[in-house]
Amino acid sequence: METENNTRPNPEEIQELLKDDTSTISDVHNEPVQEPRSLDFLYDVPLEVSVEIGRSKILLKDLLNMGEGYVIELDKAAGAPLDLYVNSRLIARGEAVMVGDKYGIRLIDVVSTSDRLENLSK
Repeated sequence: METENNTRPNPEEIQELLKDDTSTISDVHNEPVQEPRSLDFLYDVPLEVSVEIGRSKILLKDLLNMGEGYVIELDKAAGAPLDLYVNSRLIARGEAVMVGDKYGIRLIDVVSTSDRLENLSK
């Protein structure tokens, strides 16, 4: 599948992916049985990844008074693990690391696969 600048595929490409190109086999009653399709094409679906260091609630008047140097206290203690979210779902916790001149996250606790699947329906 060829896309420009990681944009969505065009409708023709989507139709091609969904086209029923699997071969069939016959069961004991000579009825066609469709073989399972590979879901490998889902590996290219873009996901939004975000890391949260903490949260806070503030009053509107405080928001309007913010300026350079203003400090907002977060609900997490210094050194506490950061939360890693994928499409707004908690996936793991980790610690901040430097990767060259950028920040990264080293995972230290990954949510179990069964918990991740359970959270998809919420």
